[in-house]
Amino acid sequence: MGHEAFTWASLIPGLKNLPPHVSNGIIVSVILLVIVFLGYRQLKKAEDEVVPDSRLTFGNFVELIAEGLSSIVIDTMGPRGKEFVLLIGTLGLFILFNNLSGLVPGFLPATDNVNTTFACSLTVFVMTHYYGIKEHGMKYFKQFVGPMWALAPLMIPVEIIGHVARPLSLGLRLFGNITGDHMVTAIFFLLVPILVPLPVMFLGVFVAFVQAFVFMLLSMAYFSGAISHEEH
Repeated sequence: MGHEAFTWASLIPGLKNLPPHVSNGIIVSVILLVIVFLGYRQLKKAEDEVVPDSRLTFGNFVELIAEGLSSIVIDTMGPRGKEFVLLIGTLGLFILFNNLSGLVPGFLPATDNVNTTFACSLTVFVMTHYYGIKEHGMKYFKQFVGPMWALAPLMIPVEIIGHVARPLSLGLRLFGNITGDHMVTAIFFLLVPILVPLPVMFLGVFVAFVQAFVFMLLSMAYFSGAISHEEH
């Protein structure tokens, strides 16, 4: 009879009976909330100081992350990107920290489960159309018809398939890459647990950042298309 893999969530009452991807997602979310809370307190304290601290403090680190995410979104989407910083930044950090948690023994990353990745991609899917309707009203659905009403019977199914494929591709891409990366890392640890897995772990860190960035980049492309006035 096999034994289940040890997880830190199994030591926490209320989480041990939940599916691993749910419990790990909750733990990562709590960690992010603690980081935000502590970073905010540090920043508020720094505002009262006459001479700013020249050292890299925890507050400066959190501020650096926030400014970096804001710059990525605004540089990619333009001035309207400010409206999407909170949503895209939250998704990006949640995905990144879950990806990285898979490299820590005792954690089973939520992004290693297709339910989590599809939940993130469906969030982008729903919000894309929400912002599209908010920006254009009912004219937003004109894109599904095509340039001519005569082409509507052909264009509507094609457009629907194209839009439904977006969350599928977002979710499956993230799930497949993270699952494959963590499986390779686990195999190396089982075969040669000393030194050899280190390069694989560095590669895992790189993959974690790349996959979070790709998810953000595609999300920004969908949001930009939804609020664009060129096609509506």
